[in-house]
Amino acid sequence: MLVDTHAHLQDEMFDTDRAAVIERALAAGVGRIINIGDDIESSARSVKLAADYPEIYAAVGIHPQEAGKMMASHDELLASWAELPKVVAIGEIGLDYYYENASRACQKEVFIRQLDIARQMHLPVSIHDREAHGDLMEILKREGKGITGVIHCFSGSWEMACELLRRGWYIGIDGPLTFKNAAKLPEIVQQVPLDRLLVETDSPYLAPVPERGHRNEPAFVRHVAEKAAELRQMDFAAFAAATTKNAQNLFGIK
Repeated sequence: MLVDTHAHLQDEMFDTDRAAVIERALAAGVGRIINIGDDIESSARSVKLAADYPEIYAAVGIHPQEAGKMMASHDELLASWAELPKVVAIGEIGLDYYYENASRACQKEVFIRQLDIARQMHLPVSIHDREAHGDLMEILKREGKGITGVIHCFSGSWEMACELLRRGWYIGIDGPLTFKNAAKLPEIVQQVPLDRLLVETDSPYLAPVPERGHRNEPAFVRHVAEKAAELRQMDFAAFAAATTKNAQNLFGIK
């Protein structure tokens, strides 16, 4: 079994065939999907999907691009969702200095608030980090005590990975691992301890080769896992079993 630990099946791109997408994932051996919210509305839809489908679990949170929309009342709402048995993480949270739809100061404040919710609710986090490595690590060192999670679609350096690993974090790998311009990521995937790797799709975005250019979906996480197993010179079944165990350990899923 594989686990897609980061998908957005609540996205409108799946409105016409969501059930079929989930069936294709199951047929491809993807037995569990962690469905990630990125604002209040999508988090509510993620919670509903987890209630409707036994193979889906939810994460709830506010993406850094949406940070300017977070109100004081949303802290309580996120915490109340976090008490539900199929809500297994706070996410997608973090920093994004590429688009900067919200100011950096606002992003940091909202990120820290949500880290605090995760700490209080004893949940891991799924973190978005785009062109913000330094500030992200500074916040995690200062505000991340008692919290663990995954850096989604990891794009940092080996030195950053080592610091995260020392702190017990996981590294999420996605479609870019299969791209010709993957740069340093393949070497990092080869070096990260097997018990700290997770496979993701970020559906409907970042479709891996050979599906690049198409809408991504959880079934395609197999391509990411196959590429990672190849890089590590591992049997695919052994790699799938290991990353599934990692997902179970981090998110507390069955």
